[in-house]
Amino acid sequence: MRDPRTPHFIQSPTTRRTFVAGSVSAAVAATLARYGDAVAQDATPAVASAVASPVADGEDQLEIFSWWTTAGEAAGLEQLFTAFSATNPNVEVVNAAVAGGAGTNAQVALQTRLSANQPPDSWQSHPGKELLGRYVEPGYTDPVTTLFEEQGWNETFPQGVIDQITFDGEKHLVPVGVHRGNVVFYNKQLLTDNNITVTDEWTMDDYFAAAETLAAAGVPAYALGSKDTFAVVQLFENTLLANLGPDDYTRIWNGELGWDDARVTTAIEQLARYFESVNEDHPALTWDGAIDLVYDGRAAFQSMGDWAYGDAIGKERQDTIGWVNHPGTAGSFVSVIDGFTLPKNVPHPVNARNWLIAAGSAEAQEAFAPLKGAIPARSDADASGFNEYMQWSAGDFTTDAVVPSLAHGAAGSPQFLTSVNEAIVTFIVDQDVATFQEALQFAAEDEA
Repeated sequence: MRDPRTPHFIQSPTTRRTFVAGSVSAAVAATLARYGDAVAQDATPAVASAVASPVADGEDQLEIFSWWTTAGEAAGLEQLFTAFSATNPNVEVVNAAVAGGAGTNAQVALQTRLSANQPPDSWQSHPGKELLGRYVEPGYTDPVTTLFEEQGWNETFPQGVIDQITFDGEKHLVPVGVHRGNVVFYNKQLLTDNNITVTDEWTMDDYFAAAETLAAAGVPAYALGSKDTFAVVQLFENTLLANLGPDDYTRIWNGELGWDDARVTTAIEQLARYFESVNEDHPALTWDGAIDLVYDGRAAFQSMGDWAYGDAIGKERQDTIGWVNHPGTAGSFVSVIDGFTLPKNVPHPVNARNWLIAAGSAEAQEAFAPLKGAIPARSDADASGFNEYMQWSAGDFTTDAVVPSLAHGAAGSPQFLTSVNEAIVTFIVDQDVATFQEALQFAAEDEA
């Protein structure tokens, strides 16, 4: 039997495969509390009986658009395809994934298609300001409110998640998984060899002390893939959270705290310090290429979302790494929620609806989450097969302050994120603290 951790289709910008039958609130955390009590095992649940769905009338294709192309992402997506195909065996599934930049390339390609009125049957989106600004307000999506009522999802998805996908009383996304963005993955043997110990309570000072120790040993402390701009934006937002704490971190996205705050300056200065101890080839690497350095012991740390654990599983390297909060962020959970839309003027309306029913089912999410490195978005999912990493993440999700991510669309508008991405590209080259902070202030003023 094929190892379920290994995807058995070749990922490319557009891959065809026909399957054979066979800002999140603390309310989210409270409803997922049961995840913390399950047995920790590196197991992948199988997709169980599929949810009943209407039969497509003359629709023989389903095109799904995403940016899930790395090993863990592709394997997780395949589980969702399998759930769909269980009740739609004669439908060809077209995997229209676009690689690169944590969705940056895909979003550009998608906007081109939407502007030309050529939508796929469903596409991946984050909730919050990304969903609203990119897709709902321009009129590219139809509501899925009726599906929530028919499938009983108003009772099975946490209210805090539902709030992030609801605009003017209508729901516009079917959530499939919840990621954590403020995680540091590290090479266990490398830290042991250099007598470095990390805990969830470690601080930014602890990190930079470890970086000095590693520098003396001739090892880069931080594995950076700055070819993916988002990887630096995410490192910045985690460092910002470490300096502001969850309350003021939330306030700055709500416009209640200025970007001229001295703690923002400190966070940018610390971001610049990271570049003193990164791998020299970082401009040529994507995030997943950079984390290979951690697996191999050629660099010690990477601050990344927990899809990195899914990547490790997909590459069978999970035994080489440990994980810990980003330094200074104990008690906070940066949430990154994934879901799928229902397009307006959808090409295959019955198949699109069936896809959302399958992706929203507990069985599909239980199979998807361990490979993707996520927690199911549903509160009633069976956690008994969750691996050790998921147990840790889910446990913190039940107790920590849950805050949104800028790098992944929820905290800031698309316009603000574009401005930050542009400023980060310059910062990667010059590490000019004052210029970057001014760019943040200008971006906020443009939105006011």
